[in-house]
This record gives sequence, structure tokens and C-alpha cells, in this order.
Amino acid sequence: MRVVALMIGRGGSSLKDKNILPVKGVPLLLWAAAAAHASRYVTDYYVSSDDDRILETAARAGYRPIRRPEYLSSATAQSCDAVRHAVEIIEQGGAPDIVVVQHANVGTITGEQIDTCIDLLLANPHASSVVPAHDKAEYHPMRAKRVAPDGTLTPFVLTIGGVSANRQDLPKALFFDHSFWVLRGRSAIFAPDGQLPWNCMGPVILPFETEGCLDVHSVEDLETTAEWIDAHGVATPAFA
Repeated sequence: MRVVALMIGRGGSSLKDKNILPVKGVPLLLWAAAAAHASRYVTDYYVSSDDDRILETAARAGYRPIRRPEYLSSATAQSCDAVRHAVEIIEQGGAPDIVVVQHANVGTITGEQIDTCIDLLLANPHASSVVPAHDKAEYHPMRAKRVAPDGTLTPFVLTIGGVSANRQDLPKALFFDHSFWVLRGRSAIFAPDGQLPWNCMGPVILPFETEGCLDVHSVEDLETTAEWIDAHGVATPAFA
């Protein structure tokens, strides 16, 4: 079984160079790389980026570079398109059975989490992917409002029978962590009926419930990532 870790990250960001900024003295993306190296399953490592510094930093962890073309490097480029571009290149060395997509700006994951998701995918052959997700009841979609043309608020989701004001009465709503995705190779990534907005996850997505993760977008997020690493006893990457 070929299990590929594919790290994705653009150079452009509201927080300059966020993917390689130091967390506990180590570039952020290397914490994600260390989690993939701790997996019992991952056999190959790739990184897709338009930024030389990201590619070079990931190379320290044995990630082979995939140069992302300009049309996949803008702020409006879709992550699934970048994944498909990379997978077509990866397949030149053999089709991967499972692709673990890692987001370069997330350091709050472990090899154990990755393996738990892979175990869940292997145990459910009907599933196209397993994705970490968390419950955020205070932002439940049934409570969301849409801004009408006149500036007033109306329900974003129309429901039959009304909506309870009590969170515990609402059906569970999960939100993706955006830390990593475990995808069943080409059958998921290129599925014509994949769920939007990340249709490379395929049509049948299983959740791996978490307490949420932290995708870094600010200097404060870097500090919180360091606190998470300390709290979970994550060792400093050997390739730091």
C-alpha cells in the first residue's frame, strides 16, 4: 500500500511567510512534517508550493518538491485543484492508495491522529475520505443569518418547524479542522460527485471528531500552537 503525505501551502498570505515562521525555534511546517513521519503508514512525502522557501524548508524533512503553477498560486486558487495537480505528478512514480493532504500552516497534529484516520478509512471501504472535524454549536448553520439587500438579517438556512434557541436541541453540525485530509487516492480526489466546496474529498466523507485544531493566520496563533505542542508533549522534530 502506497500512502503519500502531500503538504500544500502558498507563499502569499496575510501573515507574511506564515508557513515557515518559527514555533519553538522550528519552522511551522516542519511540525506537520514530523507528524507525517511519525505515522505507521506514510511511505512517501511531497510538498506543493509556489514558494522556494517553503519547498526548501520541507525538503529538510524529505519532502519532494512539486512546483505549483501560477494559476494555482493566487489567493482565489482552489486547494483541491492544487491537490489534483500534485497527484498527477505523484502518480508518475506509482498511483497512491491513500493521500494525506497536510496544510502547511497547521502544527497542531500528531502521527497518531493521522493513523487513526487511515485506520478508519481502511475499515470503511465505502468511504472516500476521513477528515478531522469538530463541533462548534454556537456557530450552528441553523442559527446563521444572511444579510438581505436592504441590510436586514434573514435566516441563512430555511427549516421546517422552526429552530430551537437551545444548542442541545439542534442536530450535530461538524466543521472541518483544515489540519489534514485522508483521501482514498484517485477515486476520491477525481470523483465527479465529490462534496463541495472541497470536492477532492469525494462523495462519502467520514469524520474524525476532534476538539478542533489551529490553522495559523496571526502571530498570536503561532504562540497558541507552541502552547498546544507543549501541552501534548510533542517532541522537537529531528530534522529541525
